[in-house]
Amino acid sequence: MTALPDRRVVIPALGIAQIFAWGSTFYLPAALAPLIATDTGWTYDSIVGGVSVGLLVAGLAAPRVGRLIAAKGGRPVLAVGALLLAAGLFGIGTAGSFAWYLAGWVVIGLGMSASLYDAAFSTLGRIYGARSRTALTSVTLFGGFASTVCWPLSAFLAARYGWRGACFTYAAIQLAVALPIHLFALPQATASGAGMAIEPRPAARLRRDEYATFGLLAVVLTLGASVLSIIGTHLLPILTARGLDMAVAVGLGAIVGPAQVGARIIELLIGNRYDPVWTIVASAVVVAIAAVLMVTGFPIIALAIALYGAGNGIGSVARGTVPLALFGADRYPVLMGRLGFPLLMAMAVSPYLGGLAFQKGGADLTLWLVTAIASANVVLVAALRVATWRRE
Repeated sequence: MTALPDRRVVIPALGIAQIFAWGSTFYLPAALAPLIATDTGWTYDSIVGGVSVGLLVAGLAAPRVGRLIAAKGGRPVLAVGALLLAAGLFGIGTAGSFAWYLAGWVVIGLGMSASLYDAAFSTLGRIYGARSRTALTSVTLFGGFASTVCWPLSAFLAARYGWRGACFTYAAIQLAVALPIHLFALPQATASGAGMAIEPRPAARLRRDEYATFGLLAVVLTLGASVLSIIGTHLLPILTARGLDMAVAVGLGAIVGPAQVGARIIELLIGNRYDPVWTIVASAVVVAIAAVLMVTGFPIIALAIALYGAGNGIGSVARGTVPLALFGADRYPVLMGRLGFPLLMAMAVSPYLGGLAFQKGGADLTLWLVTAIASANVVLVAALRVATWRRE
């Protein structure tokens, strides 16, 4: 059996790349969209719709990316993802028309499919096999700081260099930081950590008794991603619409990162003691409570943001650990690609719907939409828990 790559190298390296993969794509419009609208005259909802285009492309590409990682390993796929993100960010920064702006997001979408959590989780699953749970959780500890690091960084870069300069800086980070990490810190794809030779055409067939569970899991993860997408894209505009200064809004938004990381640390310390399905149950319940509190408003909003961060934090962990526990390591990369399709498609639609809700009914309508989705997910995650019990 091939020796496992050193986690002390792989996990921090991949985690740093995740911070900037999320921060320069999904979290980018929260800080830059108002500036882009002022500078170009494009409407706010259409600018945020660029994220939707990117996520739509990412969702369409996700199953193919999962198969590529299963067949070739994560190193070349993630490296190409960094190049695509850099190219797309450069395209957005040079956009003189809205069509060119959207074209930049199409390229970014391809990069997102090969750079965000699904690709990273699949890579770790391919390297460490059934022993991936702590590695998955550890990488999300880094990813949890994406908004905390990149929202203030984006605001600083935009204030100093303009929104275009911010995009160019993030493109340079992808080339100078993420690309070398993927090329030099990740192992060659000669064999997986579980001792399995990489197959040219990996299969991932579900048994008949697994379809219902897989379907429920896909819906639960998809609704959770919808909430993440709406809040992640619109949190700062929601807070400023409620009368808070932008600096205060950024400060409150920065609570999300530490809350995510704190919850993930708890999961890392005690997660191996219980079924990972309980992680996704806890995530759905905590996020629903947070949504209700967000409707209530400031100062409860600070507690709501902390709870949202905690629930989303362990939800991201569950997104990687639950499929591994339910369906095994050998099918993991391909199934992660399949799960990524509806999840990313929902994330594609949700920012735009959130933008429409914000435009039509302001912060209140947007938060009620989030509350409805989060409440429905509590019901569905309970059904998933029952379904997994029946399989045991």
